[in-house]
Amino acid sequence: MTDPVAPTPSAAGSEAKPVSVVVKDIVQEYPSENGGVTRVIDRVTLSFDRTGINMLLGPSGCGKSTLLHMLGGVRPMAVKTPTSGSVSIDGKECHDAHDDSVMVFQRYANRPDLSVFDNIAFPFRLKLWKSRVPESEWRRRVADMLEAVGLADKAGLRPAQLSGGQNQRVALARALVLRPKILLMDEPFGALDAQTREEMQRLLIDLYRSWPCLVVFVTHDVTEALMLGDRVIVLSTQPARVADDFMVNEARPRSAAWQRSAEAQSLEERILNQLHASPGKGQVRVTI
Repeated sequence: MTDPVAPTPSAAGSEAKPVSVVVKDIVQEYPSENGGVTRVIDRVTLSFDRTGINMLLGPSGCGKSTLLHMLGGVRPMAVKTPTSGSVSIDGKECHDAHDDSVMVFQRYANRPDLSVFDNIAFPFRLKLWKSRVPESEWRRRVADMLEAVGLADKAGLRPAQLSGGQNQRVALARALVLRPKILLMDEPFGALDAQTREEMQRLLIDLYRSWPCLVVFVTHDVTEALMLGDRVIVLSTQPARVADDFMVNEARPRSAAWQRSAEAQSLEERILNQLHASPGKGQVRVTI
């Protein structure tokens, strides 16, 4: 399958950084209870060569988060990851965490003992980022991010004093404050109610416009994939294979009218048909 070419965004606040990520012939197997192995990813090859929001869509439990974690250098203990194949970032094979790649999880993992400001600034306590970014610069970045995510008036609060959506804003700000080349998002809005999820989707679009990067966003929500993505990569049920890979040409933000259009309905049917054609368990969601 030929990889589609994503459109290059125009950014108001930052220039896009060149980036290349290649996932080649990835196979991932885990030991099974009967002494054999269970294959969760089966010879997946993908390439990303520019900024854009890339949606990695598939049924729950199909292996998409496992694939995303490989891109972020997250490796489980006592299991070879990947079993075979390779992940390369900017032409170099990646076996561990990468300095230019940051991840946002569904569980936002904010430190309960730190203020909103200090949670966003936390990466700058670490040796790598402390040496890369002067204090005056990171303090300015944190202040900018607080404004961008609408939490400037809550900088001194603790996570327990925030809503779920506000806590996810903190987690997103903590990732973007590093100005990463690669932003990996593992169903970050999946635990939020419908209204808050829509607000966070709009926020992501606004933040991406200001700070463009290569986004790989895991979801099992067909509607979310079509509303956010420049590119939608559909994975089959386990073991995950690439079932489809296409561009969405409608400019963002995408209106409710577009969501009801013949084009959007056709793309939705295309995705569902691909998933129904692959045997196995797992569910996808279509937001009503």
